[in-house]
Amino acid sequence: MRIKQGCKVREIAGENVVIMQGQHGADFTRIITLNDSALLLWQVLLEQDFTLEGVAEVLTSNFEVDNTTAMRDAQKWVERMQECGLIE
Repeated sequence: MRIKQGCKVREIAGENVVIMQGQHGADFTRIITLNDSALLLWQVLLEQDFTLEGVAEVLTSNFEVDNTTAMRDAQKWVERMQECGLIE
């Protein structure tokens, strides 16, 4: 998996918002914001291939979570990113 090229995160009004560059006439009825842990994953995994296990490893390395919790959270993050069209 990989974060889709052309997607950038910008801070807008104190929120970390995903911007799809080059998209004219964007749909602003659905804004994608990232919380602190999602932003960390985005920053660490940007521009590289990653696996579900790699996502979980980032979580266990940066937060006090066990492997089971990290894998569950990694799965949720990946699923949500795929739903939003942010992962290739």
